[in-house]
Amino acid sequence: MSKIGRNESCPCGSGRKYKNCCLPLQKDGKIPSPMNQLRVSLLAEIKRIQADAAAGSPTLRELGVFIFFSQPNGDAWVLEATDNDAVQVADKGKPLAAPVEENPETIEVNWSHTFTLQDRKLFVTGYADQELRQIAGAPSQQINAAMRRIMSKYSKELLARVHVRNEDDPAAGAGNQRAKG
Repeated sequence: MSKIGRNESCPCGSGRKYKNCCLPLQKDGKIPSPMNQLRVSLLAEIKRIQADAAAGSPTLRELGVFIFFSQPNGDAWVLEATDNDAVQVADKGKPLAAPVEENPETIEVNWSHTFTLQDRKLFVTGYADQELRQIAGAPSQQINAAMRRIMSKYSKELLARVHVRNEDDPAAGAGNQRAKG
């Protein structure tokens, strides 16, 4: 887990040193550590969105830097807001294997796609085939609003600490990334 130095800029984005901003409040138990605020269980949330997809329930949720959505046709996707990565986790109501490994320190995801929002539509491009396709009926306006909320909620410094490429594994393909917990 990444640690915040006392003399580093506070991850809350105030511009002050950590020791003069959030550290005293955390020591007093008044606010959680910024790193703990971003700790998530991606697999648990994927199971929830897969259940929504199986029920045909259109849903959109946010968790940390992740956006989850399901559609009435039974499809479900996970999006990552900082690098615009995506992976489909349900197809026509059937859960797909989630390419996620979690432990107390990291969440590692092998993303299959990147995504863009254009003209109020969601498009994904596969890493493997570079095929661009539109996700018909995706809640693109809600996704766009969620992206804006996420990017304004966390400081750039904190987002940079949370999301890193897996450069330890040269065999890992594009899209293999790790989020620090």
